[in-house]
Amino acid sequence: MKVSIIMPVFNEKTTLLDILEKVEAVHIDKEIVLVDDGSTDGSREILQSLEPGRAKVILHEKNSGKGAAIRSGLPHCTGDIITIQDADLEYDPEDLIKLLKPIEAGKADVVYGSRFTGERRNMFFWHWVGNQFLTFTTNILYDTTLSDMETCYKMFRSDIIKGIELKSKSFEIEVEMTTKILKRRHRIYEVPISYAGREFHEGKKITWKDGIVALYFLFKYRFTD
Repeated sequence: MKVSIIMPVFNEKTTLLDILEKVEAVHIDKEIVLVDDGSTDGSREILQSLEPGRAKVILHEKNSGKGAAIRSGLPHCTGDIITIQDADLEYDPEDLIKLLKPIEAGKADVVYGSRFTGERRNMFFWHWVGNQFLTFTTNILYDTTLSDMETCYKMFRSDIIKGIELKSKSFEIEVEMTTKILKRRHRIYEVPISYAGREFHEGKKITWKDGIVALYFLFKYRFTD
């Protein structure tokens, strides 16, 4: 199976080439779709200088958010499977092999990588609390038993994710994808992944405000599309 890997990029020049090389080194049939979301730190110029054929590159004229970047990348994906890779070094691309196995074996159509069942660099306590609370709320509202709703590592059969109308512009895309998958009665398969969370001085962008937004959309999408 061919895997399309969408990588949203916003001001990640210090890690961009490193993560790209790590993704390229993963032994799966793949294509890489890089979406620069209006970077101003030199990331955009790095992408523009990549050798032809190394990856598909899409450029946003202004910063619109992670959700907007994923939505821009989807039409350019030609793989049987679609997944998302952040442009930092928090997630190990070798774990994509773990996510792919249940789909290849016919056990699942959607697979999430759980940061809370594998080895990890411990995150801040309140980040952990926020993640657990949002996941717990998801489980109650959507009758499931996820351990990590907010994980970046989400892998889908292409026809499933392309068959959903996504509207989110920012980090609430994680909520929208999960809730719309669950409302369509697709059961999510989880596998343990490693995680090396970075801190704000290292470039981490998500804050407690994004958690409040995520909570709002959990309830919104429970009753609307």
